Amino acid sequence: MKRIILITGGARSGKSSHAEKLALSLSPTPVYLATARIWDEEFRQRVIRHQQRRGPEWTNIEEEKELSRHQLIGRTVLIDCVTLWCTNFFFDVNADTDSALTAAKEEFDRFTAQDATFIFVTNEIGMGAISENEIQRKFTDMQGWMNQYIAEHANEVWLMISGIPVKVK
Repeated sequence: MKRIILITGGARSGKSSHAEKLALSLSPTPVYLATARIWDEEFRQRVIRHQQRRGPEWTNIEEEKELSRHQLIGRTVLIDCVTLWCTNFFFDVNADTDSALTAAKEEFDRFTAQDATFIFVTNEIGMGAISENEIQRKFTDMQGWMNQYIAEHANEVWLMISGIPVKVK
């Protein structure tokens, strides 16, 4: 049976760690679907730290945008993270918010049509001050709308606050 779980929160709130523990509690062999593009050496080191935290029981897949290319029926899949995934759509269409949001929603729908357990990790980037940078404001809007879309379709939504999971839905 299909199940969608959304885990959201701020930077360093414990989202990924909680998602990994949850995935392992649901399956002895979960899938880790990483959406990041490597921009620089510092980010490469972050990715390596994430990878080292996971053991051999994980199937690791790197996919920047087309999640639905991967048939994962019956699996528990952790998608980390929606924010980086949305960033890929956003910048590939030159910050056209509407086009990026439409493409991300369509891809989400194709991907989650599979009968699997999906754990999406995302950031709540709109909880702070409004940026003076137009591109950042546009991305914050797009990300917030995508988070709402996923939450609407989710069976469960969790907000991470200082390492503590708080059930929202």
